[in-house]
Amino acid sequence: MSTASSARTDFRDRVVAITGGAGDIGQALGRAFGRAGARVALLDLPGPRLDAAAAGLRALDIDALGLACDVTDPAACQGALDATRSRLGPVDVLINNAGLSHRSRFTDTDPAVLRRVMEVNFFGAVHCTRAALPDLRTRGGSVVAVSSVAGFAPLVGRTGYAASKHALHGFFDSLRTELADEGVHVLVVCPSFVDTQFARTALNGAGERLQGPRALAGRPLTPDQVADAVVDAVARGKRQRLISPVAHASLWLSRLWPSAYDRVMRRAQREEFA
Repeated sequence: MSTASSARTDFRDRVVAITGGAGDIGQALGRAFGRAGARVALLDLPGPRLDAAAAGLRALDIDALGLACDVTDPAACQGALDATRSRLGPVDVLINNAGLSHRSRFTDTDPAVLRRVMEVNFFGAVHCTRAALPDLRTRGGSVVAVSSVAGFAPLVGRTGYAASKHALHGFFDSLRTELADEGVHVLVVCPSFVDTQFARTALNGAGERLQGPRALAGRPLTPDQVADAVVDAVARGKRQRLISPVAHASLWLSRLWPSAYDRVMRRAQREEFA
């Protein structure tokens, strides 16, 4: 796939599949790629929100469909990618955006919660990537992993979430080396805090939905800011994209002065886990 400077030229008539497509970031990604001329498949758990998300894109004159997909089920991932191929055409871009978080100290967290987070965040991306890979290899496409600052730096109260995002980096950075000679582009995206419904409904240590505010560092990004950055990074063939000054500062401080990063991060999160 071309990586010319114009995103509109890059993605016109291309097919983009987005997991977690009914969520705030997923819908923003659908709008952003749709505005650039892509045909969009939103993959998510079945329900009215998925239907409404796909209908919302179509109302913007975007060629879009919603497909039921539990990313923890390899057969469901294969079926959703097959349906995308059948109804829209071969997949040019896969965005592994589906995600789940928890907010609980490790000592207060059931191991089943850590396993669930890993199944969605890591293995969900693995399953969907495997299902899309034949198209991506044939078409010189792009696969995107939506990670986080937690993918390269510690985050108190989110041991399972951080582990799943670190795993994404290891997997996709290694996959990039395996596919380099086949023209497949691999991008890992690392936003900082994003203002989404997902962020307000993490799991607690018992695996129940945790409603309520969370501690933040810096001004949270909007889903549209994340989506625009992803479109730009795919168009330019980037390997990694840090989104927001907080993400850049976290990377360098955690690498160059990790003890200072730990202190700053703990202070920022202190109220949430007091």
